[in-house]
Amino acid sequence: MDDQSPDTSKDILREAALFYHENPKPGKLEIRATKPMANGRDLSRAYSPGVAEACLEIKADPANARRYTTKGNLVAVISNGTAVLGLGNIGALASKPVMEGKAVLFKKFAGIDCFDIEVDEHDPEKLAEIVCALEPTFGAVNLEDIKAPDCFIVERICRERMNIPVFHDDQHGTAIVVGAAATNALHVAGKRFEDVKVVSTGGGAAGIACLNMLLKLGVKRENIWLCDIHGLVYEGRAEDMNPQKAAFAQASDKRTLDDVIDGADLFLGLSGPGVLHPEHVRRMTARPIIFALANPTPELMPDLAREAAPDAIIATGRSDFPNQVNNVLCFPFIFRGALDVGATTINDEMEVACVEGIAALARATTSAEAAAAYRGEQLTFGADYLIPKPFDPRLSGVVSTAVAKAAMETGVATRPLTDLKAYKHKLDASVFKSALLMRPVFEAAATASRRIVFSEGEDERVLRAAQAILEETTETPILIGRPEVMEARCERFGLKVRPGQDFHIVNPENDPRYRDYWETYHRIMARRGVTPDLARAIMRTNTTAIAAIMVQRDEADSMICGTFGEYRWHLNYIRQVLGSARLHPQGALSLMILEDGPLFIADTHVHSRPTPEELAHSAIGAARHVRRFGLSPNVAFCSQSSFGNHPEGSGKRLREALEILDARECDFCYEGEMNVDAALDPELRERLMPGNRMKGAANVLIFGHADTASATRNILKMKAGGLEVGPILMGMGNRAHIVTPSITARGLLNMAAIAGTPVDVYG
Repeated sequence: MDDQSPDTSKDILREAALFYHENPKPGKLEIRATKPMANGRDLSRAYSPGVAEACLEIKADPANARRYTTKGNLVAVISNGTAVLGLGNIGALASKPVMEGKAVLFKKFAGIDCFDIEVDEHDPEKLAEIVCALEPTFGAVNLEDIKAPDCFIVERICRERMNIPVFHDDQHGTAIVVGAAATNALHVAGKRFEDVKVVSTGGGAAGIACLNMLLKLGVKRENIWLCDIHGLVYEGRAEDMNPQKAAFAQASDKRTLDDVIDGADLFLGLSGPGVLHPEHVRRMTARPIIFALANPTPELMPDLAREAAPDAIIATGRSDFPNQVNNVLCFPFIFRGALDVGATTINDEMEVACVEGIAALARATTSAEAAAAYRGEQLTFGADYLIPKPFDPRLSGVVSTAVAKAAMETGVATRPLTDLKAYKHKLDASVFKSALLMRPVFEAAATASRRIVFSEGEDERVLRAAQAILEETTETPILIGRPEVMEARCERFGLKVRPGQDFHIVNPENDPRYRDYWETYHRIMARRGVTPDLARAIMRTNTTAIAAIMVQRDEADSMICGTFGEYRWHLNYIRQVLGSARLHPQGALSLMILEDGPLFIADTHVHSRPTPEELAHSAIGAARHVRRFGLSPNVAFCSQSSFGNHPEGSGKRLREALEILDARECDFCYEGEMNVDAALDPELRERLMPGNRMKGAANVLIFGHADTASATRNILKMKAGGLEVGPILMGMGNRAHIVTPSITARGLLNMAAIAGTPVDVYG
């Protein structure tokens, strides 16, 4: 098939974008209630008469608005549509899709609620008056797409009169991300801010703000040469000048970009297409830095810049080239930090802290989540990776914490935090859904130093997990795989760890322990049809069996396998090598982290049709693991039958399992058999079985068939947005765990923490 023409591709993109905005309902935002509104009691508390109590508390102390309303987490995105990126002065109404989009980004990346407000007012002083009048509603204001120099006037007036942060993102957001990219570009080029010559095109709001940021970072004012559509900004020039441009006027007889480009270290373009020419690039210094940020067409296309200077370091405003300067790296997180400490403004120190946080993240190892979101891209710090990607989940914790710290240190925080480390943990937990629940497990793992062997050591997720284990735990990872493959992949993925240096390896193709391993395996399996030749072959090719032998020989404390292949295939070798009268698989437990809390499900993989004894053991093991997460187990045995209304089928086996638990006098709450809705709805359960022994909603569901448990797990994961931790293999004393092929690098890290503490036989 012939490639589509540019016009056809553009039409397809246009139709797709319009469909996206129109369906399933128009726009990108909606308002949802955060409190129940199910009955008259709720109504009386939400509105009259109960709402009066909140009003009186706020009247007595205005700070209480943050306790009883959304003000502390509510940002206004305000524009008059006079300078919409790439579209120009399209007016307030036409700018609404952009402002809605900005509000969505606030919510997606930082959990901040927004109202987009489009104001049909072109007079900057009147616009500022309107914005100031909105202060009681919002915790902060994001000004957007207001033309220069009006934007400077609006922001100045609002900052002077309002006691909440006011931030013009086109200016300061762009400047912060440019500052972070410039910091790392100079790092790569081996240059310093105080030494470089900067040539900039574009004297608008973003351009001026970027130059001011470069001054804060150390560039000397006399080394900045600003050009606009009329040429160089020089002392004495009268045409199209304002105080912001005049601050960068040079005492020079030079008049054009062509006159000043010689010897420039950094070109900063926020102007239009075709402004910079390849010949200009050839006249810059060695290892020139070119930030061609005009959208959608840069001042010079990267391929032409690279032709002129093969060693150039290039950034654009486009997502289809490396180093996209994107404000979303900044604005959600600077507002998050400012709101959380009740900052009265966003000052220079907070902006510089944001710059440093973003830049430092790019220099650190890339996150597994960012790598998954941008699969196929090179995310290793260097000329083509100067700043993090927007979907890097570490941005929230790192950048917001840096901003909050700067706000407190400079005295603009009205609600300073007492524990910045705990604050960062909280932010990480809001992004990594498992972080908060996993904390007790990680803390327990920190008290022991266990050796964890990963059978699929060449997998990217395992390599990333190994690095995270070394950074976040006291465990020692051991990876099975070919050293040269792991070395190449660590290099490709931008990982700092190296096989044989940072973690132990077992090379199936050439390991001095090979004879010991196959002889051990043969000794275990000799009377189960395994010949010496077969044992040798398995110890060369079957990494799950190798890992099990290592645990059996006490060369590792626990093993993790299953990133590819079928669960029961792996389970077979674990049973062969590690199974005993004391250790045998009793069930697989999956923790599903849902919006309204955690839910454990068993048995998802081990027993297709568990016996009553196996069901009882699953419940005992599940209860012990639930306690490892700092929770009290509330176990429901789930079936089509509900309290005996189906005498046969799975209900019968579940009832027998309850009798086994009753005889053991277990120390956790359990009840059944019942439908899932009764397990999760205490009122329904009480109607069906008054006086039942369970209080509240169940947090563990035990099913009579693996098909049902597995289907429930997958539905919760795919349709309810549940995040899985596990599956946890119970009954093996924490010596072996089998994950599933859908697991992520963070999921493997979580499993390593779970494997990182010894448990008894039922764990």
